Amino acid sequence: IFCTNDCITDLKKITGFAKQEQIRKTSEKIHGFAKGRRRSKLRGGEGPAAAAFWQKPRSVAPQRHSITATVSKMAGADGDDSLYPIAVLIDELRNEDVQLRLNSIKKLSTIALALGVERTRTELLPFLTDTIYDEDEVLLALAEQLGNFTMLVGGPEYVHCLLPPLESLATVEETVVRDKAVESLRKISQEHSPVDLEVHFEPLVKRLASGDWFTSRTSACGLFSVCYPRVSSTVKAEIRQHFRTLCSDDTPMVRRAAASKLGEFAKVLELEYVKSDIISLFTALASDEQDSVRLLAVEACVSIATLLPQEDLETLVMPTLRQAAEDKSWRVRYMVADKFSELQKAVGPEITKNDLVPAFQNLLKDCEAEVRAAAANKVKEFCENLPEDNREQIIMTHILPSVLMFIYILCLNYLFGLISLSPVFPHVKSALASVIMGLSTILGKDNTIEHLLPLFLAQLKDECPEVRLNIISNLDCVNEVIGIRQLSQSLLPAIVELAEDAKWRVRLAIIEYMPLLAGQLGVEFFDEKLNTLCMAWLIDHVYAIREAATCNLMKLVEKFGAEWAQNTIVPKVLGMANDPNYLHRMTTLFCINALSKACGQEITTKQMLPVVLKMSNDQVANVRFNVAKSLQKIGPILDSNALQTEVKPVLEKLASDTDMDVKYFAQEAISVLALA
Repeated sequence: IFCTNDCITDLKKITGFAKQEQIRKTSEKIHGFAKGRRRSKLRGGEGPAAAAFWQKPRSVAPQRHSITATVSKMAGADGDDSLYPIAVLIDELRNEDVQLRLNSIKKLSTIALALGVERTRTELLPFLTDTIYDEDEVLLALAEQLGNFTMLVGGPEYVHCLLPPLESLATVEETVVRDKAVESLRKISQEHSPVDLEVHFEPLVKRLASGDWFTSRTSACGLFSVCYPRVSSTVKAEIRQHFRTLCSDDTPMVRRAAASKLGEFAKVLELEYVKSDIISLFTALASDEQDSVRLLAVEACVSIATLLPQEDLETLVMPTLRQAAEDKSWRVRYMVADKFSELQKAVGPEITKNDLVPAFQNLLKDCEAEVRAAAANKVKEFCENLPEDNREQIIMTHILPSVLMFIYILCLNYLFGLISLSPVFPHVKSALASVIMGLSTILGKDNTIEHLLPLFLAQLKDECPEVRLNIISNLDCVNEVIGIRQLSQSLLPAIVELAEDAKWRVRLAIIEYMPLLAGQLGVEFFDEKLNTLCMAWLIDHVYAIREAATCNLMKLVEKFGAEWAQNTIVPKVLGMANDPNYLHRMTTLFCINALSKACGQEITTKQMLPVVLKMSNDQVANVRFNVAKSLQKIGPILDSNALQTEVKPVLEKLASDTDMDVKYFAQEAISVLALA
């Protein structure tokens, strides 16, 4: 295909030779090769080796690109690299190395630009169609590239040329390749004119839908909705018939693909066909023997319900939805719970009150933890979408008792040793914790204090860290309703209890949540109630707690500002420099390292630096070498005068210390700060 004269023409167009003499020499070399007067080197091998490479049993005739490869080698011999890029890319399409083929496919647009639109259509695309049998990752890249090829084949007028390779890719066995091919087909379908859509695209859909192998039929399911709105009535009838056939296909994978696209296809159909065709298909798929098909029908229910008038929902949709909410498979019930808020919006307030509220209660009490967790995640949103006139009554009468009953059953089972909460139900408890906090804004102050606040406090002491985090991260919701004073009276004892827990991991957990808690409660409340607690952690007997407390102070300063730190935190931290316990003195240095950047140059120079310099005389070597490390840390924040007059003499003194570690870190600090 790539004949000799065409190669010469391409060289003129692609590489932009400035000198005609270079083109003449290259032309002579190419013609010389064609007559057998020259042997080419191919990947380090002479002519016979190159010939042997191209004669290996591949799916495409190798002669198509041998001349292009030779052109690249000849250009290299002349010292002109401008011939290489395109020739090498084409050559690598046939390389045995998968990675090279993949790289070349990803640069397919470069090859197409070089060849021009006509040769891309007549040569490159047929070649690619012939090479469909390759590694999955190569085919995936090819399917993605072809979706962006419209302008490279000449624009929308010639976009149908891209259909053959994509049709082949849509039939391969690997699912991700098929999905990407369908995605590209959907993309280029929008660039077909209505005439071309019926002449070229719609026949492709029919071929895929009637293919012998299930892979083509699954791919066809994703293409009906993109071509249906733009074809004639006769063709529309054929498309509907094909979709009906696929919904009742013998292969579960095909029915699954059809179910996943049922809602999408319903959106482009006329209302009369939604009622006559889609509803019957929806009912059949929702009763399928495979639960993987039934759960996808639930997803389609949301789209179908939004299309139907309110008066038709009760008779056409709700019987099937009730059946799904009580399905024997927990996966189907999980899908109902996961889509519950969307279903609620689709069916409206009246059906929600009569049908969905009881169904939601049952899902909260489901025997499977995954279903309960999915339902728990929807509690707040479900309650927010209830009709305002009877929202509080429904929540207090139906929803909250179900939530409380669920929690109490878990606790009773745990107390009697029937279950272990931590390994079995953390995700359920975490889901409940994250949503019931939001109910406070819906239920109001009195109901929150009476019913929700005890739950908050109980979950704040939960052994699962995700549960505690979800409670703390949503305290602002409760704060808006009952006020910080009321909240603090109940909350503070629980926090103090956790902060002083005998298990250091529990103390560590509450420390990690403290910045978040401080932001929720405000600086005044923090200074009044929690400041002392944070400072006490700095002298904890467990290093991990002291380290976490140091990081906690840094986050608090970032939240409340340097002025707050100067007045509240820094004096207490610096006071620890005189503590008899050397571990506490070292904590002072760690805090200075963490706070210096947040506090800025002035506070660091005037308040922190003198303390660090004074501690260089400490009797404990561990403290002294941490002084050197601290000076290295805060050095970039200080001005040059302080470095030369205050820091340098101390580091030089430490560099001659009797302890080897002190000397090492002092010398390192001198080197880093360029004080030598």
